Amino acid sequence: MCLLFINRASAQNITVKGTVTDSKTGETLVGVSIAVKSTQTGTQTGPDGKFTLSAAPTAELSISYIGYATQTIAVAGKTDIDVKLVAQTNELQQVVVVGYGTQRKLDVTGSVVQIKGEEISKQSSVNPISSLQGKVAGVQITNSGSPGASPEVRIRGLGTVYGNANPLYVVDGVWYDDISFLNPNDVESLSVLKDASSEAIYGIRAANGVILITTKKGSKNTKATVNYDGIVGNQVITNEFKLANGQQYATIINELDVLGGAAQGRYADPNSFGTTDWNHQIYRNALITNHNLTVNGGNDKSTYNVAFGYLKQDGIVSTNTFDRYTLRIKNDFELSQYLKVGYTLTGNLNQSRDIDGSIFHQTYAAVPIVPVRYADGTYGDPNDFNVTSSAMFNPQVTLDFFNQRSKTYRANGNVYADLKFAKHFTFHTSLGGDYGQGAVTNYSPLYTATFSQRSTKSTLTLTNNQTRNWIFENTLTYQNTFNKDHSLTVLLGQGAQSYRFNQTIESAENVPDNGNGYYLSQGNNYKLKDVEYGQYPLYSTVSSYFGRVNYSFKSRYLLNATLRADGSSKFSPSERWGYFPAVGAGWVISEEEFMKNQSFFNTLKLRGSWGKNGNMGVPAALSTLVVTQNDGLIYVGPGGYTSPGANITTIVPDQIYWEKSSGTDIGIEASMLKNRLYAEVGYYDKRTDRAIFDAPILSSIGLSSSSGSSIISNQATFQNKGFEFLVTWKDKIGKDFGYTLSGNLGINQNKVLSVAGNNYIDQAVNTVGSANINTHTVLGQPIGQFYGLKVVGIFQTPEEVAAYKKGDNQIMPNAKAGDFKYQDVNNDGVIDDKDRVVLGNPNPKFTYGFNTAFTYKNFDLAIDVQGVAGVDIYNANVALRFGTENYSQDFFNNRWHGAGTSNTYPSANIAGGQNNRSNSFYVESGSYVRVRNMQLGYTIPTAITSKLNINRLRVFVNAQNALNFFSYKGFSPEVGGGATRAGVDANVYPLYATYNFGVNVGF
Repeated sequence: MCLLFINRASAQNITVKGTVTDSKTGETLVGVSIAVKSTQTGTQTGPDGKFTLSAAPTAELSISYIGYATQTIAVAGKTDIDVKLVAQTNELQQVVVVGYGTQRKLDVTGSVVQIKGEEISKQSSVNPISSLQGKVAGVQITNSGSPGASPEVRIRGLGTVYGNANPLYVVDGVWYDDISFLNPNDVESLSVLKDASSEAIYGIRAANGVILITTKKGSKNTKATVNYDGIVGNQVITNEFKLANGQQYATIINELDVLGGAAQGRYADPNSFGTTDWNHQIYRNALITNHNLTVNGGNDKSTYNVAFGYLKQDGIVSTNTFDRYTLRIKNDFELSQYLKVGYTLTGNLNQSRDIDGSIFHQTYAAVPIVPVRYADGTYGDPNDFNVTSSAMFNPQVTLDFFNQRSKTYRANGNVYADLKFAKHFTFHTSLGGDYGQGAVTNYSPLYTATFSQRSTKSTLTLTNNQTRNWIFENTLTYQNTFNKDHSLTVLLGQGAQSYRFNQTIESAENVPDNGNGYYLSQGNNYKLKDVEYGQYPLYSTVSSYFGRVNYSFKSRYLLNATLRADGSSKFSPSERWGYFPAVGAGWVISEEEFMKNQSFFNTLKLRGSWGKNGNMGVPAALSTLVVTQNDGLIYVGPGGYTSPGANITTIVPDQIYWEKSSGTDIGIEASMLKNRLYAEVGYYDKRTDRAIFDAPILSSIGLSSSSGSSIISNQATFQNKGFEFLVTWKDKIGKDFGYTLSGNLGINQNKVLSVAGNNYIDQAVNTVGSANINTHTVLGQPIGQFYGLKVVGIFQTPEEVAAYKKGDNQIMPNAKAGDFKYQDVNNDGVIDDKDRVVLGNPNPKFTYGFNTAFTYKNFDLAIDVQGVAGVDIYNANVALRFGTENYSQDFFNNRWHGAGTSNTYPSANIAGGQNNRSNSFYVESGSYVRVRNMQLGYTIPTAITSKLNINRLRVFVNAQNALNFFSYKGFSPEVGGGATRAGVDANVYPLYATYNFGVNVGF
């Protein structure tokens, strides 16, 4: 009877075949589970996305795949069923890109955040990383106003002083230090790896975080589609900084003369002077336009995506321009159901007209009573207005006679092949390269413009850079599920990398300008310099082996283990190899039986990880002793033969090795209330071991001034620890209105945890005097903290100066009325270096963002807010003066100019006496809140566009950095800088707001 029943059931079943694809891209999906409901029958899609199984004609199929919504489909007697799966809206169910693969967010045991390309392209940023500002907790982005410039990126704080502090960028499997070549419109997704466990698979380059970028690819079984995205806009300085006008300038300079001992000021009638507004003369509203054209499509065996981009960005400085051309071609081919090959090729051309780096200080300090030009057309000459030599410049002359052009060609990309075999194995091989050629042409002509701005000879300088990098990697992946409960993925890999950089500098004098180019051969005194040392390694190689194991039990208990070994030729044989282990674990609490009867949590996960990684981006050749040629030294040989001499003026350590970083990460992730609410809370403790740090030595042994009185070596430990928070709410009201509200917060504390011998690093950054230290990096304190004397008031009268005593001794006997009054911190009756204290911290304690998106029918609106807090800026512009330079209007209005007029601002003699010493007056709050981006768009109804043979037409208006709120008395509180030089505002390119109009068109 049983046998008869089974035979009869089998006879009723039919064979069902089909293909499962992504509903958006058309890409076939491998490993999709297809189960016949209420039975034990099931299968998975193969390498080609196809499946075959036996089922009753009335059965229902359940199709599920990580990152996609599960579908139930009735067989209804059909033998061919094709399925299109829709990407899951649950944050934890989405698939994210991780090192050498992808994972469901729910299965990730580290801290990984993925940003979609459409969020990046919505902003008018010329670099895709700039668009991350305010979107990822714990990631600090500092932008520059310079056209085409790359932003500074700090992931979970600053962990190095001398090494490369920026993260590693991996674009389609190729490693980069900088991605200025990449068009933001070409980005499909961007993943930020923040914890040591997820970063460890990248070993020696991962200590400062890793950013993985996947570029757009073609869609399967899709006719050719053409998309155009374009904007045109205007860039405007957001916080116009006011300077003293002509009358105010003459007035305050007269005060300066009297304070210096003169009987009266040099300008008899200050009201007789007019005003040159140098800000309006040098700065401008600048055009930006960006155009992108993409062709996309494919059949069932191949896909293609071709993208061309053109960016023209004029700088805020009137002569500054930047143009970028990008071309990207991406093809993928399925040669069989087991073999897939493809390539990505990117070409890039950047060209710019540059500006003199001193123009910003000159604009700030230029004398406003000097005209740009006289009536006869000649330049206004500061020498005609009785100013000191330090103010002898006309900024317009600087712009007009600075002639420098830069051009960079860059080609990069990779080719790959994927071979699937033995059902569970995939072999992946990839070869990538990055080839660049840069040229900077600087020509200084023979000219006479003013008394001090002249050149008696022309000079041509050509700087050529070459980059030749390649990376070759092979991975073998085993993926299988046992008994439905045990999921195992094993990755083994091997890689090799080569880095080559070369720079040559050629120069000649008395080169004529014949109107059609400049030629070194037409000049004399030719010189050639081949840069081989310092930060430019000519050649280095890296060899790597790595592996990772991912295990999951019932999608409830997760385990991840990674080990990478890297060897670099940059270091000595005994320190050549580094080993970087990591482990992560996760508990999906929502999969436990005791969570089945609750409805508040859709998913709830607890994760933790620990790992080590490295930073090989330390300066090369630090342990190489260099003999320096010195024209001041003469070698006299036999017979009176002479030649230029050379000597050794530096001390180097025996050896330098890479910095190592280790980190612990703990987090909770949850989706709640029918996946409308998503939240993450994380804690991290990240340490940099063997960090390169200064050790002071005696200067009397004959060091050069450039080498300072220290030797650097691996001897310190830095720590960054803190908390990160993310909350996102997504919902719809009715069928037409949808909205997303998302806020993130990062809290970080930076500290020097240990230093051999309690050594320290002092820097005088844009202060007057090389010994005028304003940053101090020392044990127990943050890197690069501001340091100096504490101002407790302004001396109002000579009697108050005399009364400031310790016992019978005057504490500041040489001070005058109007000078700063400093606190005698150690109470010894003398103001000296022993009274210096911590004045501020350039490392922000808080970074945050609030991002919104609204849709109503065909309208869409996005508003992003971003800010930092708990951070300070050293305003060096105020004291960076040597004579009769101009003052800010704020200083003029609030200065001390007689007893009782001010107890916070000093007199006009701010650069005299001890007033220009690093002190608390120059340190201001760098906290700000900014409306980072606002975009309002409207999609034209298809009823209209279809008549025009247009698939999609959207128009939008956008405003970036339009609203800024801060108390800092400068152009912008967004000031970057190197590790021990950060946050010092002097000669910084102003930031701006961008207002633009754009269209998105699809054919």
